[in-house]
Amino acid sequence: MSKTINLIKANASNPKVWIVAGITVAGILLLADTTRRRRRRKAIIIQRQDFGAFLERFDLIPFPQPPTPPAKLPLQGLTFAIKDIFDVKGYVTGFGNPDWRRTHEPSDKMALVLTALLQNGAKCVGKTVMDELAFGITGENKHYGTPINPKVQSNIPGGSSSGSAVAVAAEFVDFALGTDTIGCIRIPASFCGILGFRPSHRAVSTIGLIPHSQSLDTIVNGCCLRKRSRQLCPSRFPLLLLISSNVDFKGWFARDPSVLHRVGHVLLKVKAVEPKRERRLVFADDLFQLSKVTKQKTVYVVSKAIEKLSGYQPPQHINFSQYVASNVPSLKAFGQNSTNLQYGISALKALSSVMVSLQSYEFKTNHEEWVKNVKPRLGPEISHRVLAAINTKYENVKVLYKVGTEMRAALQSLLKDDGILVIPTIVDPPPKLNSMKDYSTEFHDRACAVLSIASMSGGCQACVPLGNDAGCPVSVSFVSYHGADKFLLDAVLDMYASLQDQVSIASKSAPLPDVNGNMDASQW
Repeated sequence: MSKTINLIKANASNPKVWIVAGITVAGILLLADTTRRRRRRKAIIIQRQDFGAFLERFDLIPFPQPPTPPAKLPLQGLTFAIKDIFDVKGYVTGFGNPDWRRTHEPSDKMALVLTALLQNGAKCVGKTVMDELAFGITGENKHYGTPINPKVQSNIPGGSSSGSAVAVAAEFVDFALGTDTIGCIRIPASFCGILGFRPSHRAVSTIGLIPHSQSLDTIVNGCCLRKRSRQLCPSRFPLLLLISSNVDFKGWFARDPSVLHRVGHVLLKVKAVEPKRERRLVFADDLFQLSKVTKQKTVYVVSKAIEKLSGYQPPQHINFSQYVASNVPSLKAFGQNSTNLQYGISALKALSSVMVSLQSYEFKTNHEEWVKNVKPRLGPEISHRVLAAINTKYENVKVLYKVGTEMRAALQSLLKDDGILVIPTIVDPPPKLNSMKDYSTEFHDRACAVLSIASMSGGCQACVPLGNDAGCPVSVSFVSYHGADKFLLDAVLDMYASLQDQVSIASKSAPLPDVNGNMDASQW
């Protein structure tokens, strides 16, 4: 290169030299650009090979079994992945953010649920991408990329457990673990067209899980957080309370209902056999009216499916929002003026606002010092939510928890010991990638309306795919009261084949008139 420069200087007046020099420089730039493009294409190809679901790969094989011939383990031969919020011994738990990863040490213990799965024969193959700090519901991550939704690649996968859902939907693993605070299992399960299960509050151990939102009911030793972080902990944190949350749960995804069921039996530690109870489905008609999917593909499919099965009482129908407004009196403190009281939107908005306030308050309790000390680089939407959570002064916190207590009692009163509430998992289709700036608030608010039911009651919820509508996956959810996890898992396993048969029939049928119509988004 220096010889070329010297040649140009010596023959500066010769135009041919300038032409040669220009061609040389252009060639160098073209070569550099070509190399850069090849590297980018290679990175895209590598990402697309696993749909961008995995953050890091490894093999955690099932634990050794005794030499005597044992019975076949319930999860033998199954593979799974875990969200980057669970501790794996020898690995840093990254929480979806490189600054968190940089400021924390590798874990010296294994999350209890991970140990349980390995002991029962499953093999873990890696950690998956998630929304930063588990604070998003889109599945987008500016640092590690957004996992590709295998069912509709131009749309978001949903979050925050996006990588886990994508790994299952793309058939890289048989099942995957995630967490669910305000819908982080349920949204990606719906958008990726797979099964998802959110267990009851405190039904599954949270030891070995980075806390996100917490409620004041169970105390766990906080020394582990001090040890894991490279940041100096403030003096007021030596006895930090890391408390099991009303709205922060583990959950899991699967494609096969029998796998969803078997994983549930392992993690919930339930009895294998219990007396079968009759089941009573209760359709929340007002929530299906919020949905943009015709009821022919949801309510009608479920209704026809249970007609073919034994052990199901005639279905019931309810305006669930009005039921909540009448049976959760503390919501009046969060009420909003609305001209749409016939739809119960005011109650839905109030319930979801309490859920979001609890999430933000408890995130601040856990992570305010780290955020202020580290000042992490965050994506715009996550940064906005994190800063809002950290900077808000929360008053009347006890009322937030009181709403949760009343909501749990209300759901138990409605469902008793045989009821299952049927609702749309989410009322909107998955938005296009990079489009959330256009309608982020509306999408978030409408989603939280239906997601707040299980989150605030502490009940269990199963998301079941029901085919497609306008090219996007359709999902309904079955919600039951706190502690009814086995009852609900058994019901899903029992209904699944009949549901899929009815989906097939509905897809070939002429459209039926939607008697009540869908609620226009502007009414929200």
